[in-house]
Amino acid sequence: MKLQLTRRADYAIRAMLALAEAAPGELLSVRRIATGQAIPERFLPAIMGDLGRHGLVEATVGRNGGYRLRRPAAEISARDVIEAIEGDGRRQRCVLHDQACTTLEACSAHEVFVGAQDAMLGALEAATLRDMSARTSG
Repeated sequence: MKLQLTRRADYAIRAMLALAEAAPGELLSVRRIATGQAIPERFLPAIMGDLGRHGLVEATVGRNGGYRLRRPAAEISARDVIEAIEGDGRRQRCVLHDQACTTLEACSAHEVFVGAQDAMLGALEAATLRDMSARTSG
């Protein structure tokens, strides 16, 4: 089994960690984030736009502009970031049948996979940028 983020979600997590590790109120440019996090610079404007539309970052335009977190790092979860980029992470299709999954006609594997999904989403919700940043910097 493999749990793997899309490239966009991976870049979004890295960009958000860079912002979480910046000094309070400091603005980081796309170039600085890209260089510091080994992200191709051309992908970041769209990713940062998605993060901004979901209320996770704010942008300041101009010569000294850049991005900063809109909320404290302790209040932004990995799930917030991933869902801002990829949308709702809940499985929509039945594991055994290629159709919409419903609880009314649940297959025999439904509860196992819903439980696993809930555990994964719970772990992503519990992991804040502050927690992840502390792991990488100390």
